[in-house]
Amino acid sequence: MKRSARRLGPPLLAAALLTAPAHAATRPAIFPAPTELTLGTGTVTLGRAVTLVVAPGTDPATVALVERILRTAGVERIDTARRRAPGPDRVRIVLGTSDAAPVRAALAGTTPDTGREGYTLVVAPATKTITLSGHDADGLFHAAQTLRQLVRRTDLPALTIRDHPAMPVRGTIEGFYGKPWTMAERTRHLDFLATVKANTYIYSPKDDPYARDRWREAYPAATLAQLGTLAAAAARNHVDFVYAISPGPTICFSAPADLQALGAKFDALRGIGVHRFYVALDDIEYQKWNCDADRAAFGPSGAAAAGKAQAQLLNAVQAELTRRDPAAPPLIMVPTEYYDAKETPYKAALRQYLDPKVVVQWTGTDVVPPAISIPDAKAATKAFGRKTLLWDNYPVNDYGQTTGRLLLAPYARREAGLSAELTGILSNPMNQEAPSRVAVTGVAAFAWNDKEYDPDRVQAFAARELAGGDVRAADALLTFFDTQHLAPTFGSQPWQEQAPRLRVLLDHVRDTLAGGDAAARRGAIAELARAADELAAAPDTIRAGVADASFAEQARPWLDATALWGRALQQTAAGLAAADGDSAAASRYFTAAQRLAASAAAVRTIPGATRFDGPVKIADGVLDRFVADAPGLIAPPDNAPVE
Repeated sequence: MKRSARRLGPPLLAAALLTAPAHAATRPAIFPAPTELTLGTGTVTLGRAVTLVVAPGTDPATVALVERILRTAGVERIDTARRRAPGPDRVRIVLGTSDAAPVRAALAGTTPDTGREGYTLVVAPATKTITLSGHDADGLFHAAQTLRQLVRRTDLPALTIRDHPAMPVRGTIEGFYGKPWTMAERTRHLDFLATVKANTYIYSPKDDPYARDRWREAYPAATLAQLGTLAAAAARNHVDFVYAISPGPTICFSAPADLQALGAKFDALRGIGVHRFYVALDDIEYQKWNCDADRAAFGPSGAAAAGKAQAQLLNAVQAELTRRDPAAPPLIMVPTEYYDAKETPYKAALRQYLDPKVVVQWTGTDVVPPAISIPDAKAATKAFGRKTLLWDNYPVNDYGQTTGRLLLAPYARREAGLSAELTGILSNPMNQEAPSRVAVTGVAAFAWNDKEYDPDRVQAFAARELAGGDVRAADALLTFFDTQHLAPTFGSQPWQEQAPRLRVLLDHVRDTLAGGDAAARRGAIAELARAADELAAAPDTIRAGVADASFAEQARPWLDATALWGRALQQTAAGLAAADGDSAAASRYFTAAQRLAASAAAVRTIPGATRFDGPVKIADGVLDRFVADAPGLIAPPDNAPVE
């Protein structure tokens, strides 16, 4: 006989609660989302002492990372061994690539992931063993980053993770105009990229004179040494350091001397540990030649001739890279027409003449695309004659429409399945390195597993990471992110709206006041007051709670303005609450709100920190409009004087 869900529900739920084990394993949230995660039965507690079994040949940087992770998790004693053997009754952590004997023994029947950069992580309560197995050294490093997230829990659930990235290339290109990052900021960025399993950083600051205007000149010794230190930091983080040069404004494509100058520059960088190179030909005039020799070699100037000339140069560079090292990764280039997939004479020439090994970057359907679909990527493949590497101009804020903005909306509107049509994604970040991590976390997560990507969950993860696990700081960051949610394009229409969370609340208050119900009105105003308190308090909570102080410093004007806007909203809520019975008090509150709003609107960006300076924008079009409209939302009582 079929029994009703009503009769089964509560009794079965009560029985389950009574019989559930005290330490039932629950599925952890791992970012980027793993390809495959299977939950088992039981849990493992690390305790204060563990045995670390390190397989021969394991990268010392990965071993050091695992040891730091364990000590941060409260492990006080770490005994190391070369093989998995019986020992004290403590947790053993086995670390190595999947072909190492201790790792094969520890996996004991679990088939390891075989994808490039793949890893397998097994938590086995029965043997008190945690196994980190990498298909290669990069995969093992990624396994350690997953362990970093797992050990934040007191009890690690029994599980098996088999995981690898969907896209081969994932990371950032420092390709913005304006003040470049400092070497210290770049180093912190490389450390961050490691935590989100990104594997590529392209050094391409537009304002490095030795990479663009004076590209033929050798770097000063001190600068070259700094770049070497940066390349070493990238290697330690299993991130490919790619050096980009931008010779387009002055190069003579047919001149042997210029080809030699490129080779000399790359030789110098190869000497400090850089092994991957990039030639940028974006944002240049390609309808006229820089030298008469190119006219003689390629004929009259024009788009098709430029495509042929560029291909000839790039092919020569690629051939030289291969001659020096047959296993060298391919050259990367960004074309002059990088911003759409329309068929043109330039693209046709590039497609016809460019060596198929050379990687081509593409920014999508526009310089700042509102969305990218699978058909868009397929069109780019057809136009350039190869799958492209996406240069995504988000969250870069070096163009006029971004003046006064941090771009903190989650990475979105890129279609699941793009991993089959692209060779990877590189984000062009903001002048502000630490705030850029919010969107870049999403780019890395999408490129790792686009089919399981959830922008809102990943943004919440980014907040928790910036907050170092501080729950109050993470909540305050999400409140702040909402005020910086607008994502502009080169046109007049943004591709992400401003302050969607705050807009819902303020629209609810407007609608409730319009309904005229007194009790509902009081409830809505109380809700508004609570939100205003959270907004006003968020900046101080963020400053006190973020794990990296550079976030608060780089976001300082926006945090200052947010605090003022929060106080303006507090005064606005107080004015609405007073309007029912004390119009004079309401007027004072509303006047105070207007003064605070004016002060907030006058806060400006840090001079020189961003390409375009100007007043900072905080939930503009949402918060400012509500504060301005609020005095007219509730009429004074009949017996109150009208001011």
